Formats: sequence, C-alpha cells, structure tokens
Amino acid sequence: MGISAPGVGSNLDVNGIVSQLMAVERRPLTLLAQREADFQAKLSAFGTLKGALSAFQTAMQGLADGTKFQAGTASAADVSVLTAAASGKVVPGSYSVEVQQLAQQQKIHSDGFASTSSAVGSGTLTIQYGTYDSGANTFTLNSEKSAQTVTIDPSSNTLSGVRDAINAANIGISATIINDGTSDRLVVTGKDTGAANSFRITASDDDGANLDTAGLSRIAFDPTAAVGSGKNLTQVQTAQDAKLEIDGIAISKLSNTITDAIEGVTLNLLKTNTGSPTMLNVARDSAGVKASVEAFVKSFNSVNQTLTSLSAYNAATGQGAILQGDSATMSIQSWIRSTLSASVSGISDSASSITSLSQIGVAFQKDGTLALDSVKLQTALDNNFDDIAGLFAVRGKPTDGLIAYSGSTDKTAVGSYAVTVTQLATQASLTGSQAAGLTITAGVNDQLNISADGVVASVTLAAGTYASADALAAEVQSKLNGAASLADAGISVLVSQAAGVLSITSATYGPTSGVAIIGGNGASDLMGASPVSTTGVDVAGTINGVAATGVGQVLTAAVGDAAEGLSLAVNGGLPGARGTVAFSRGYADRLDKLMEDLLTSDGIIAGRTDGITASIEDIDRRQEDFSRRLTAIEARYRAQFTALDVMLSSLTQTSEFFQQQLDALQKNNS
Repeated sequence: MGISAPGVGSNLDVNGIVSQLMAVERRPLTLLAQREADFQAKLSAFGTLKGALSAFQTAMQGLADGTKFQAGTASAADVSVLTAAASGKVVPGSYSVEVQQLAQQQKIHSDGFASTSSAVGSGTLTIQYGTYDSGANTFTLNSEKSAQTVTIDPSSNTLSGVRDAINAANIGISATIINDGTSDRLVVTGKDTGAANSFRITASDDDGANLDTAGLSRIAFDPTAAVGSGKNLTQVQTAQDAKLEIDGIAISKLSNTITDAIEGVTLNLLKTNTGSPTMLNVARDSAGVKASVEAFVKSFNSVNQTLTSLSAYNAATGQGAILQGDSATMSIQSWIRSTLSASVSGISDSASSITSLSQIGVAFQKDGTLALDSVKLQTALDNNFDDIAGLFAVRGKPTDGLIAYSGSTDKTAVGSYAVTVTQLATQASLTGSQAAGLTITAGVNDQLNISADGVVASVTLAAGTYASADALAAEVQSKLNGAASLADAGISVLVSQAAGVLSITSATYGPTSGVAIIGGNGASDLMGASPVSTTGVDVAGTINGVAATGVGQVLTAAVGDAAEGLSLAVNGGLPGARGTVAFSRGYADRLDKLMEDLLTSDGIIAGRTDGITASIEDIDRRQEDFSRRLTAIEARYRAQFTALDVMLSSLTQTSEFFQQQLDALQKNNS
C-alpha cells in the first residue's frame, strides 16, 4: 500500500515546503493589501479635510451676515430708570432722557358676586379697542385692532364661566377673579399698554336688555355711557402712554419698550425720573466687531492647520504626510489663500474705503497663518467702521434713501449698477361715489361684504350714529381686518376718508391686490351706488440699464445681466433716475461660495474620494481573484510534493529490499 500522508513515507516536510512556497506566491497579495491600506488612509485624510472645510464654511456663513459687523451698544447711567440695547446700526451719541410717565394697560372690575358659581347671564360680549377721551367723553376706535367677540353659553354662564370664556378666546384681554373677603369680583385687564389700547365691552344679552344691570349686561363697560346703563364695571387703572423727553423732545409711545425713538436702540422704561434726567450713551460695538474678525482669523488658521498637517513634508524624518504632493490638496490651499489675497471690489465709490484684509490689520505670516494687528484694526474701526461689514459680507448699498437692498443670488456680479424707476408700485383701492352715511342701524345698513385680494369677508358694523367719518372709517377697518377669512390669509386693508367719502385700500402692492364690494345691506350707504375701483400695479424700471422685473415694490435685475438676481425694494420717491447700488461680496461670502464648490457632489474633493474609492474596489476585486488563484496553486503544490513523497518512499523501500538481498548473498557466499 502507498503512503498518502505528507512526509510519512520519506520524512519529506511537505507542509513546510508548501508553506514557504506559498509565502513567496502571496507577496503580490501583501503588496495589494499595503496599497489598499494607503488608499484607505488617504480616504480617511480626505474625510478629515472635508470635515474641516465644512466647519470653515459654517463659520464663513455666520460671518457673511453683515449685521455682525454693524452692531452697537447702548447703556443708561441709571439702570433703575431704564435699560437700553442696540439692535442694529447706530449713530454714536449721548442723550438726556427724562421719563415722565410709564405706559400701562387698562384694568376694570365688576361688582361683587356671592361666589364664583353665581349666575351672570348668557349672550355675547363684544370687545373693541380704542382711545377714550374723558374730556369729550368719546371713544375713538383703534383702526389697527379689530373688534372681538366672546360667547357666553347658558351652560357656563357663571362668574368663573365668564372668566374662562374670556381667557380661552385669547383676544387681548384677560380675566381673573379676586375675593375681597365678602364677595368675588371679576377683574378684566388689557394685554397691551397705551392709550389707544383702551377697551370697551358691550353686551348682547340673551334676556333682551343690553343696557341694564341684570344678566350679562353686568359685565358691560362703555366709558362713554352712564353708570348702570352700559357702564357696569369700575375702572381701577386707565390705559395710558409712556411719556418721556429725549434731549428736550417730548415723546409719547404705547409701550414701555420703545424701539423707534433712537435709530437702532431699544429702550425699556422702568420708572419715572421727572426732574432728574439720566444720560444714555450709544456707541458702535467695536468689541463685537473685533470678536468677529478674530473669529475669522481663527477659522482660517484652523482649516489651514488641517491642510498643512495632511500635506506637509517632515525634513527631519524624511517622511511626507499622507496627502503630501496631492494636487487637490495643494489646489484647495492655493485657492483659499488667493481669495484672501485679492481685494474686495464694489464696496463703495470712496477712495478711502477699506477693500483688503491688510487695511484692518489681518495679514499672512511666514508660516502661512493669518495674524491680527489689534492696533491697526482699532484704527480702521475708528475711521471706517461702516466699511468693515462690506469687507466680509454680501452688501448692497443704494445711494437713494428710499431704495433698500433686498437680496441677491449667486449669479449677481460685483459692481455698481444704475437704477431707474419708471413706475412706482401702487395698491388697489375702492373709493365711494358719495359721502358715507354716519348712522348705522342694525338689520338695515350694518352689513358689508367685500373681496380683498380675492378673499371674501362679511362683517357687521356696530349700530349707532358715528361722530365723524373718521370714526366710521375706523369701525369699518377694525371689522374688516378682524374678519377671520382675511386674518387667516394674512390680508389687511386701510380704510380712510376724504370729505366724508370712504376709501378701502389693500395693504398689498401690485396687480394681485384688489378691493370690490360684493354685497351687504350697508354697501350703498357706505360706498354709494357706483364706487370707483383702482387696480394696483407693480414697480417698473431698469437696473444696470436693462429692464427689470417688478413684483409689488421689489425690482429684480434681469436674467443674463451682470446684476442678475439683485433685488431692490422701492419704498417711495418719484419716477426717474434713482442713483446707483454698489454690490460687493466680502471675504466670508466668497469663501463660503468656494467651500460650497469644493464640497459639492461634483467638486474636487468628491472627485478625489470617488477615485480613491474606485481604486480600493479594484484592489478588492484583484485580491479576491488572486486569493482564488493562490488556493489552486497551493492545492497543486500539495499534490506535487505528496506524489514526490510517495515516490521517495517507494524508492526507499526498493533500496532496502535490494540491500537485504545483497546482504543475504554475501552471507551465503561466506
């Protein structure tokens, strides 16, 4: 029987021989594995680089907001009187502020009830807002606030039920119940401060009597009415405006938070200081701008460090980093540096304008990093504060004060563009054909149905004889703007009068606006038999000498022009040449766009990583193929050396046989 186990017959080390031969055969596979490891390391390095560039882009997007470079500070000497905060571009200065009266909201309360479960009455409460003149005993409606209603259901007509219904309605007043020791009183408080936010409550009582002291009428409060006849609540606090003087100029505001007295400054009034004015100091926020510039430098140095560490050559060790010599990495570093080295054009027409980083103390160092010279930056802040925003952010700077920069697109080129307005935007309006009747009678002429910007609203006016056409106009505007259909659609109207003739004007500019009477028993008394309708038009004109597209008040530069996508809001003025708009892209915006191009799915990094991934996949396929070949080679080697082992074993046995025969012959011969 032949020997089949390797090395059993001849002591030939078949396993050892095959193992050594296969080690030689596997060398190409080892080289492939090393190449794959190198590619994986490069892929990881590009992942690190992509993360660094993405973080850099996020930082640049934040710095591209010009408001970060135009902030101000505001502080009051006596913070117990008022506090102040700057919320935008400010004009430095000092102001003397004397607070003479704080704004407050109206507060009224009912007579006492036996308990919170005492029956009050059912019906509807109507709340209207306006200004009460105690001298003339008149209540003038606030045209900016619509009338609101609260329904008191018979099943919840208790004192607590009325409270809950008012609060659930969320209509600008709140209700609480206070126990005075012997009875419970309903207290109603206005949400908003200011004289124009006084309110009156009228009752439509289910008992049919709206002006008595029984039923739901007990909750009525009309300051112009007689006590017990529509005036059944007691006023404990009147609604009043805040009154103050700034540098001797008398100012009256609805709220104790004032945003429009000093440009860019919000005042919060806390108490009066009549006769002892406090100083308010307003300054530009140099510290905030410094922090933004420092953040810019830090962000660049961070991404630059990543690029350098991934591509540098270490002379001491003679080793290069994983991406050393990589063309994509070198290109990215070069593009970023060249972007920062170029000046920013289009910031302004002034020769003194800041157009480069070096002018604010930011410069490259020998090691490729950026450094900030704080002294030079402070000089720039002192002399050219407003220009620093344009150095970093996208900026549109019109020379006409009634034209505002609204936006741009990636296609808008840097430059100065002339603006000409040939037509101002207008709003649709409807003007009555005769003076409006001032007497409104319930069920006779109290209903008006209109279509505003394509949305229908039906309202019922408060009955009565109005003191003036202005008062009637305020009532119509209040009711229309309070209509749910218009409010839900975000549509509003302005109602005015001239010589007693009412006009209803849409708040929307352009041909999408429209106002029409579509019915109502009061239509003819209010607007006459043949009201005149005027349609709205869009603004029209040119930007950079090319006809622009107008939508409402916004004019947008034509597609294909250098100014494409530049949008300007024309807020008034006259038709004709309206100056120029200087459009610029600061460093942060330009770097943001560069990062966007680099990180896009068809950008340079994606191209490199896609190529590396393809190489790894190719190596994997080659490794699989080679592994299959090695399996076959090893099987062949084992078969060959096993056969050799068997043959050697057979030869050994033959040799031993012949030796035995020779030994036997020699023995016989002796």
